[in-house]
Formats: sequence, C-alpha cells, structure tokens
Amino acid sequence: MSLQALNAVPGVTASPDTATAQFVFNHTMLRVKDIEKSLDFYTRILGFSLVEKRDFPEAEFSLYFLALVDKADIPADDAARNQWMKSIPGVLELTHNHGTENDPAFAYHNGNTDPRGFGHICLAVPDIRAACERFEALGVNFQKRLSDGRMKHLAFIKDPDEYWVEIIQPTEF
Repeated sequence: MSLQALNAVPGVTASPDTATAQFVFNHTMLRVKDIEKSLDFYTRILGFSLVEKRDFPEAEFSLYFLALVDKADIPADDAARNQWMKSIPGVLELTHNHGTENDPAFAYHNGNTDPRGFGHICLAVPDIRAACERFEALGVNFQKRLSDGRMKHLAFIKDPDEYWVEIIQPTEF
C-alpha cells in the first residue's frame, strides 16, 4: 500500500498537529511474575541493558527499565541517565509486584487467549535464522518457528510470563 493510500485510511489524520512533532514513543510496560527470570530472558537472551531500577517498597513493587543500547552509551550520572532514558524510543519497563514469584498459581494474562487484548512486542534482528538457532540452543520456548505456518519470514518466542516476542528481519533472507 502506498504512503498516499495509508494517509487516506479512515481515521488517519493527514497532517498531524505540529505540537506532536517532538513526541517520542518511549516505553511499553509488562507486568512480570519472577523478575530474576525476566531479567535473565531480556538481558541474556535478547540483549537488553538494564538502564534504571526504581523500588517502591511501601507499595511492594519495583520497576526495571531496559533498552537495546550499548552499555557504553548509558550515562553514569543518575539524573542524566534518567533524562536520557525518558528521551529514547523503545524502552521496555518490567513491573514486578513483590511476592508474585513465590505463588505457584499466580500468572499474568498474556493477551493471546480469550479475552484477547495485548498481543506482542517485536524485535528486528539482522539474521533471523541465526537468531532462531540461538534461541533453540538456549532452550527458549517458541510460539511459532520460522518453519511453522504460511508466514516463513517471522517467528514468535515466549518470555517467562508467556508474553509473545515477534522476531523479524528487516531485509529479505
């Protein structure tokens, strides 16, 4: 579909208000049951860096902000890092409600069973075949492998809370 046709889709504003020109889609938040398992998945398996952690002991939860950035680019100064983190796109906020990891019956709804809602997050990788082979070797759970179904150009893996992570490659392979 051409860009001109996309701009003609009902509900799409042809000219966004100039007041929004500097807006940045900053982050998405996921609630997680076991923060250690989730941090391992997002940092070791997917390569995110932990950028910020905020604890709220009186409310019994903690926030963990992650981004796909080079650790050398993360400002060391707390105030500078906080401002930087709020200005970059693609941050993932993991919210951990303390104690959920100790309840074997506790689980968050991943949005992909009824009632459906939230679907997935997505990561673009330079070589999808190599990434999927690595995920297999690391024992990552797949929702959809490259070889499954009709869409052979993408895969879905699952994080420890069963949230889906779509894996795509921007270029043809």
